[in-house]
Amino acid sequence: MESKSQAGPMRVLVTGGSGLVGKAIEHVVQQEGGKVDGEEWIFLSSKDADLVDVGQTRAVFEKYRPTHVIHLAAKVGGLYLHMRENLQFLRDNIKINDNVLHTAHEMGVTKVVSCLSSCIFPDKTTYPIDETMIHNGPPHDSNFGYSHAKRMIDVQNRAYFQQYGHCYTAVIPTNVVGPFDNFNIENGHVLSALINKTHEAKKEGTPLNVCGTGAPRRQFIYSLDLGRLIVWVLREYEEVEPIILSVGEEEEISIKDAVDMIAEALDFEGKIHFDTTLSDGQMKKTASNAKLRRYLPDFSFTPLKEAIKMTCSWFEINYDKARI
Repeated sequence: MESKSQAGPMRVLVTGGSGLVGKAIEHVVQQEGGKVDGEEWIFLSSKDADLVDVGQTRAVFEKYRPTHVIHLAAKVGGLYLHMRENLQFLRDNIKINDNVLHTAHEMGVTKVVSCLSSCIFPDKTTYPIDETMIHNGPPHDSNFGYSHAKRMIDVQNRAYFQQYGHCYTAVIPTNVVGPFDNFNIENGHVLSALINKTHEAKKEGTPLNVCGTGAPRRQFIYSLDLGRLIVWVLREYEEVEPIILSVGEEEEISIKDAVDMIAEALDFEGKIHFDTTLSDGQMKKTASNAKLRRYLPDFSFTPLKEAIKMTCSWFEINYDKARI
């Protein structure tokens, strides 16, 4: 990898560093010995710079002079917000990604690892989906603006490689669960929103209302597992082609099963009601982790039940400062 031949230790700038994945990477680097002597890691939050603005993006790069970038920042929301504001999500994310990648190029950054999303997968496809299939047809209608903006990072990475030989790459995690997420019921990630909803229902003694049928199936990865894998990608993965970071397809479970795990973790014993009048979104997005397994055959994923238990426990302990 280029960083090994580079003079001096890495200085890594992590955009979106205060979010779910950024906090997981910070934990891996600071608490799990993921950091090499002399390295600097800078975790940016939206308070440090508005990356939609090219001037602010440039200023933050000039301040920290990174040799490497992990790009996690995005304008993101829940299913229903995306359905209402596809144009806004498209425009803001195109600007963020272009500003980060082009500023990295202008400032001579050695390597950029960007984080895509499993919602970029084509809506009509065969399963399991792999890295070669992400542009084979339009994404699901519900968040097509965000999805197309995220897909464009892959297009830009190829173009930076073709024109300048840069090692800019991307990871595609499946659904992530873990501490420090946005637990907002309206626009948090699916499990985090459900954790907050279940917590509320338990507190109020009311039934738990779940949007949709509970039938959609998802692969969930624990945020700390994802953090460990992204640090590995930064250090070891030399392809420009993206890599899916996910548990195996046999680990895919229904939202209903995930709700049961949350109820158990939070000792919720009330009624669970599925509101079938509301949209389910995409029914499945089964992803293959075969490419990851070729590189890391022995990587051990945290079982989902355990990941949910740890996330629920973190949420209860940190309720006052959690994003809700």
